[in-house]
Amino acid sequence: MPTITDIGTLIVSTPGTCGGRPRIAGTRMSVEAIAIYSNSGMKPEEMVTEYPHLNLAQVHAALAYYYANKEQIDADIAAYYEECDRLEAQHRAGQLK
Repeated sequence: MPTITDIGTLIVSTPGTCGGRPRIAGTRMSVEAIAIYSNSGMKPEEMVTEYPHLNLAQVHAALAYYYANKEQIDADIAAYYEECDRLEAQHRAGQLK
């Protein structure tokens, strides 16, 4: 009989790992990263090819988690990009070394 995977075990959040953000269990690949790749047009099969330590079940679990929590994760992604833009501007202004 094949092994059955409880999909609820595929996504975890651990304080101190990846900032406590949801991630694929056993990896440091965040749901946020999977969402960014997906939103940029990358297909789950391409993610598995690019990141061979992942399998399709893990990627699809991350995408399901993302779509179940889309509003919050999209807000987190927007905040991340805003922080990147702020730090880049400070660096260009010579305020960061």
